[in-house]
Amino acid sequence: MRKLYRRLRPLLGTFVEVGTYDDLAHFEEAVAAAFATIERVHKTLSFHDPESELSKLNASQGQWIKLSPLSIVALRLARSMSCASEELFNCTVGGALVSEGKLPRHFDSEFLTSGSYKDLELRGTSARLQRPVLITLDGIAKGYAVDLAVKAMKSLGVTSGYVNAGGDLRVFGELILPLHRREIDESLTTLGNFQEIAVATSTVSEQYNPQYPGKILGSNNVPAHIGAWTVTSGSAWRADALTKVASLASDDQRQDLITRLGGKLLTSKGLD
Repeated sequence: MRKLYRRLRPLLGTFVEVGTYDDLAHFEEAVAAAFATIERVHKTLSFHDPESELSKLNASQGQWIKLSPLSIVALRLARSMSCASEELFNCTVGGALVSEGKLPRHFDSEFLTSGSYKDLELRGTSARLQRPVLITLDGIAKGYAVDLAVKAMKSLGVTSGYVNAGGDLRVFGELILPLHRREIDESLTTLGNFQEIAVATSTVSEQYNPQYPGKILGSNNVPAHIGAWTVTSGSAWRADALTKVASLASDDQRQDLITRLGGKLLTSKGLD
C-alpha cells in the first residue's frame, strides 16, 4: 500500500524535505541517499566553505584546476544560462556580494565586482578564470542539488516522491502536491496542484528580510525587482535559475523570455 513518508534536515542554508510516496520497504535508504547527495553538492559548491571546489577555483585566478564532474556540470549549466539569458543570470557577481558583506572573503587578492560568463573557461574536467572574478553558484545550486537527489532516489527504485530545498521543489511520479507561496507582505497565494514538475521561488524585498537573506544581482550589479518570482520547469536547476532571470528582466520582456528559456512564470493567478 502506498504511503507518504517525509524526512526533514537542515542543509544548503535552509531546510530540506524529502518525501517518498511508495510502498518501498527500504524508503529510509532512499531518503538517506537523497540527503547524502544534497550534502555532497553543498560541500562541493559552497561559496562559504573555503575548502569547497568552488572556493578553490575562485582562489586559483588564471590557473587551470581539475574539478569533479559534479562541479563541471554545475559550471556548464551556469555558463549556458548566462549566455542564453544575455547575462541577466550572472554567476560572476560573487565579488560584488563579498564587497557588500553578503558572502565571505576567503583571500586578500583583488577581484572584480562582476564579470562575464566568458571569464569562465571550461575544458574537459578542468576550469580556469580568465579575469579576477569570483564565481557564485547560489543561483542554481539548490535546484541542481534537488535534481541530483531525485535521480538518486529513482536509482533506488522510488517511483513517486519529492525533494524540497527551501522552496526549490521537484515532484515526480503519481504524487500531486498542492503549493502555496508566501508573498513579501507575508500573505499566502495558492499556486495550485503540481505533478511531475519542478517549481522554484525567489523573493526580493525592499528591505532586509531575515527569511530571505540572499541578494540577487545582475550584470553591472543591477538590483532585482521587488516581488516573489515563481517559475516552473522540467528540472529544478533551470527553475531555480529562471527565478533570478524573472526578477531582473523588464516587465516587457519577462514573460516571453522565461518561456523561451524553458520555464513558465507563475503569477498570483496561477500559470500564465
